[in-house]
Amino acid sequence: MAEEAAIIVPESTLKKRKRGEEWAAAKKQAIEETLKKNAANRKLIFNRAKIYAKEYQEQEKELIRLKREAKFKGGFYVEPEAKLLFIVRIRGINRMHPTVRKILQLLRLRQVFNGVFLKTNKATLNMLHRVEPYVTYGYPNLKSVKELIYKRGYGKVDKQRIPLTDNSIIEKVLGKYGIICMEDLVHEILTVGPHFKEANNFLWPFKLKAPLGGLEKKRNHYVEGGDAGNREVYINELIRRMN
Repeated sequence: MAEEAAIIVPESTLKKRKRGEEWAAAKKQAIEETLKKNAANRKLIFNRAKIYAKEYQEQEKELIRLKREAKFKGGFYVEPEAKLLFIVRIRGINRMHPTVRKILQLLRLRQVFNGVFLKTNKATLNMLHRVEPYVTYGYPNLKSVKELIYKRGYGKVDKQRIPLTDNSIIEKVLGKYGIICMEDLVHEILTVGPHFKEANNFLWPFKLKAPLGGLEKKRNHYVEGGDAGNREVYINELIRRMN
């Protein structure tokens, strides 16, 4: 009886099989590591959110206490100057001076009803003074900042406009600054933290809708019954209508 010929498996097939096993093992390990990291991140994010909520609550209580104290003494409490501004462009390019157009480009307000956050300083206020007939701005509160970022927040990832649907998108770009989730981003913007510049540059300019009920008269200043210029805390009412 003739011996059965041994089945010879080609070397290339063996290599391919081995490579496939190595890739499968590496993929499995990467998935396990990601799951562990996500579990740890969830716990960290939850704890940070609690800390931020407590901080916001304490600030609100302190403000109420100071106002009551001033009222009791027969005076008025003057709040410190706001550190954060929100600017919305309300006019197009018709009959616009080239300098004004350049400033609006620097502010990243290239379209009507685009909005951006800015830090309050002398340079910012000087630029806003030059473009005041074309924009309206004011001091956003916690609710406005949260609603804008959660509802209309897009991030700049590899020069692309990516919706902020996952904390991993934020961690990928801003993780090196300790900003790993939406609450971190909101806190950094609201408090104008040490990495405000990086966080603000990561956020794509907000594309808002036309305000519900329309604008009054965008060629006039807000104090004259129009819409342009500084409207201080009343910017929050406009954000509600445009978000």
